[in-house]
Amino acid sequence: MDGKVFRALLMSAWAVSASAQEAPFGLAWGPVTEVPRPSMVDREANVTALTYLHDRPLASGADTDRVILEVCRDEGLQQVVWLSRPLSAAESPARYDAILREGTRRNGPPRSDTRSGTVAWPNGRTLLAVCKPGPGGRRLVMLSRGERYDACSRAHASTTGHPANVHAGRLVDGEDGDPR
Repeated sequence: MDGKVFRALLMSAWAVSASAQEAPFGLAWGPVTEVPRPSMVDREANVTALTYLHDRPLASGADTDRVILEVCRDEGLQQVVWLSRPLSAAESPARYDAILREGTRRNGPPRSDTRSGTVAWPNGRTLLAVCKPGPGGRRLVMLSRGERYDACSRAHASTTGHPANVHAGRLVDGEDGDPR
């Protein structure tokens, strides 16, 4: 899945809007007082993105390539993006099914979009997708949003001319970020 397709996926995630109490990785939506030192930091307007590569806390799982936390100036933590390591065609289905089962256990039955190959849990403001970054490889992407993400994105757009998910799409594609 190239950058334009993934950005479209992020834009479609606005439909995933309900109330979930806890953010992934034991984090809480809203004000952030302390997080582990990230691998990279990127700031654009009102959004600070903290990227954790697979060798850092939050992203240390065996199948994890990176985790991106998006912290909004006024709303605090409002988006968490998890990306798997590249997976072979043989191992991808089992990993996908495990995440799908856990998402369903936590958030109830998902909605599926057969055009994009995504599933969304509106009750948990969470989306799961399969990206194909290159020949023979697949990545799983899981995106979760806080209930104030839309307000953060509107503030971002008023300053930059684009919603916050465009910024997130560039980060996922590896186009932005300063090593820390």
